[in-house]
Amino acid sequence: MGKSTVNFVGREDELTLIHQKLQTEQGVIVCAVEGLGGIGKTALALEYAKRYQQEYAAQYWLSLRLSGLAEEIVKLAGPYLSLPEILKKESLEKQVDWYWQNWLPQQGKLLLILDDVPNIDRIPDQMLPKDSRIKILVTTRERCLSTEFESIALDVLPLDKCVELLTKIVGTAKVEKEKALVEQICHKILGRLTLAVELVGEYLAKNRHLKFSHLRDKLNLAHTALTKERNHRDYGHLGVAAAIKISWDDLSSAVQKVAMLLSLFAPVAIAWTLLEDTAKSTEITESELEEARGQLDNSHLMQPVDEDYSFYRIHPLVREFFQEKLQAITEINSLYRCAFVETLLTIAKTIPQTPTREIITAVNPAIPHLQLVSQTMLDDIPNPEDNLIQVFLGVALFYKGQGEYDLAAVTLTKCCEEIQSRLGENHPYVADIFNNLAVLYELQGKYAEGELLCKHSLSLIKQRLGENNLDFAIRLDNLATLYRCQGKYAEAESLYKHSRSLIEQLLGENNLYFANILNNLAELYLSQGRYIEAEPLCKRCLSLIEQLLGENNLYFATSLNNLAGLYCSQGRYAEAEPLYKRSLSLIEQLLGENNLYFANSLNNLALLYKYQGKYAEAESLYKRSLSLIEQLLEENHPDVATSLNNLAELYKYQGRYAEAEPLYVRAIAIYQERLGENHPDTQKVRQNFMILLFIKKD
Repeated sequence: MGKSTVNFVGREDELTLIHQKLQTEQGVIVCAVEGLGGIGKTALALEYAKRYQQEYAAQYWLSLRLSGLAEEIVKLAGPYLSLPEILKKESLEKQVDWYWQNWLPQQGKLLLILDDVPNIDRIPDQMLPKDSRIKILVTTRERCLSTEFESIALDVLPLDKCVELLTKIVGTAKVEKEKALVEQICHKILGRLTLAVELVGEYLAKNRHLKFSHLRDKLNLAHTALTKERNHRDYGHLGVAAAIKISWDDLSSAVQKVAMLLSLFAPVAIAWTLLEDTAKSTEITESELEEARGQLDNSHLMQPVDEDYSFYRIHPLVREFFQEKLQAITEINSLYRCAFVETLLTIAKTIPQTPTREIITAVNPAIPHLQLVSQTMLDDIPNPEDNLIQVFLGVALFYKGQGEYDLAAVTLTKCCEEIQSRLGENHPYVADIFNNLAVLYELQGKYAEGELLCKHSLSLIKQRLGENNLDFAIRLDNLATLYRCQGKYAEAESLYKHSRSLIEQLLGENNLYFANILNNLAELYLSQGRYIEAEPLCKRCLSLIEQLLGENNLYFATSLNNLAGLYCSQGRYAEAEPLYKRSLSLIEQLLGENNLYFANSLNNLALLYKYQGKYAEAESLYKRSLSLIEQLLEENHPDVATSLNNLAELYKYQGRYAEAEPLYVRAIAIYQERLGENHPDTQKVRQNFMILLFIKKD
């Protein structure tokens, strides 16, 4: 939540009315005269938050000028609330609904301010919270944004309140000396717009020797100059532009340059460190940045958002003014735009395929500005052959890292469209985007869609480079995994072997690509019960990972688990147990207990105990694993069915047939729905169930 202005005056009736509405309605619209900016909508919303702070357990502020509510909710809540695995495959609507249900803190009323909403499409009904404890306050330039909300039409500031505002800033004595002229300036020149009045007040506070008669002359000169330069319909009243201009003219040339650079950033809270990084690629020095920080803040052309002065916000009309000044100087405009884009490109390139929570939190302040580049500044991207994809990929990986696969897919789809439009239908990056989308679909369980895109990607790679390259080998591996997930084992094996042969030919055997393909092929053989063929692959993969990465990593833990599973399937329990326990301990050390890796390791150790006749220990682990998987995934996920089948098998071993039967029935129903009747897993569990029925019959 941003800081409210210390100069707030008037609007007492509106503040009371907002509070009344928020106690009975889901949301309130603070509405200005259509097209009118600078009237004080945001200031009113922030003042409301300040006045009634004690009534809310927490308060949040979001700007929706550039993006929709769903995206902003993900960016705000994602770093703090871990989306369950079950929802990572669901629609964005369901994911946002989960965020609302788990919004922090979970007790007490919450205030959410949605600022500068340009149209109702930014806040669709299905994305709004259902919990009545969340109170929504919306500001917009549009009249009648939605008939579903209570609307408050905000008029210009009453003349006596304009005078009171100026008095608060410059003092009673100064105002009283020329009160008639003060009223004339407020009404005729400034149009009684809060932003304009406040800006001239701050200007006078800095220039204490000036009289209001001098101020009037300066404003009139600014009016004349601005009228010649451009059309000011967007300002709603020329007084706002004139008020900004007289403050602008007082800035040093160095500070003006910083202001112009700031205008390139998205209309959200701007991290000062991000501005500093951008300035390094311009002629702006550190001392000039600090000078600008003070002058822009003191002139009220920029406002701090937090107590640490780490983030600043610029009023949209001030930003527009700065932008026009920048656009008028072609050379500086080109230099600054290039610096801005390159700074954000650098950040985008640091986001890995699987970003940690720390990385997500670190890059979060840059994401709105990166999105702005992807929306309005693609022509400024240097060397688009190499960099165009990076702008979109950075945003997509940010969302993917939080399980927001739908938002990631939308970003990649837009990326594909831009690449095909700008670089050609069959550009190499098109194949890369198809591959990334296929991976997203696999994570969501959309195997058919993923298979289609993976094949398209393969076709493009083959057409451009042929088959003897690493890109083609990686795509083969991805397609093989999609086949394995669908139970198409013969097709998967053929592709895995082809991929392995290519990787060995191109890179040799001493690399992670080769280790990965060994692991995937071993998992395929384990799925089919081909243990003799799987064992050397598991051992070789484990040895290679240890050689390349050491033992303290998830790859090593997974390989230990796979080798233990192989031993367990062969009845080599004494060899399997220490490997399972070591893998489980390593996963807990690396990731904790609340994840699927840990749940699956519990399940595997339980299976071993079952085979050893340690039924009590096995049951405890099976139940713990099932509970964790149901918590992390949806109730009809195939992994849940696998856990149900395993627990049912344990009960069958013990002769507890009545407890086993409903578990089998539920597992079969899940497999039939998600994988189909002919999938090997469906047939296997059905066979287990038939054996149970046969035993009961006897």
